[in-house]
Amino acid sequence: MNDDINWKRIALFLLIAITLSNIFRFDIFDLKSELEQLSSWLFILTTTLLEGSGVFIGALLTISLLKKQRKIGITLFGTSRSKSLLMAIIPIIILTIIGVQNKFELNANLYGFIAVTNTLLYCIMEEFGWRGYMQEELKTLKPWKKHLLIGFSWYLWHLTFLTSASIGDNLFFLAMMIFGSWGIGQVAESTKSILACACFHLIIQIMMFNALIKNGIDGTEKLIILGVSVLLWFLIIKKWEQQNTTTKKAYN
Repeated sequence: MNDDINWKRIALFLLIAITLSNIFRFDIFDLKSELEQLSSWLFILTTTLLEGSGVFIGALLTISLLKKQRKIGITLFGTSRSKSLLMAIIPIIILTIIGVQNKFELNANLYGFIAVTNTLLYCIMEEFGWRGYMQEELKTLKPWKKHLLIGFSWYLWHLTFLTSASIGDNLFFLAMMIFGSWGIGQVAESTKSILACACFHLIIQIMMFNALIKNGIDGTEKLIILGVSVLLWFLIIKKWEQQNTTTKKAYN
């Protein structure tokens, strides 16, 4: 079964993902100073698309190649379009209501909507690569091997070791990527939905990393977003799994 894995295809994906995305993430060509001339919402959208471009383009190419070999199980909406969209709407509503303080001098509620929708879009682009492609490519491996490889690839893509981060920070980040690959990987297995996976990716971005949001809300607001979103998501996924089980029994 492991012979189904095409390591050259994985190498192609990583080459495209790392090269394209990091050109813009590290602003190699100093494009951000030019893009800052755009309106605030267009600047945010453009930088989001550029920074997520490598992993997304790499995924689209390698997924198309993988489809020629075998059927793909993980798709944008998975086994339920309505539940995928419902999961995505929840944090959008919460962030829009709470609002996010920002340097663009936009209304906090409007900016909250812009920031969360753009961040979710970015997460979808990433998840096309890590779950939509990599998890499908490596699905014949034992789970621990699969998530270890995806987590390490995810860490490698960020090129954190080229920044001023310490060895300890890098090891912590690597551990988080591996744990995240396992956790979000479980969501992918249950729902087959890239959008559902992107929702959990989004909450990690909000809590820790995302420059658009993390400093515009306080700790209490982060906990509200985390608690309400994750609780509702788990209820939705529980219902989702029950319906999937019922559907399988009906076909059998």
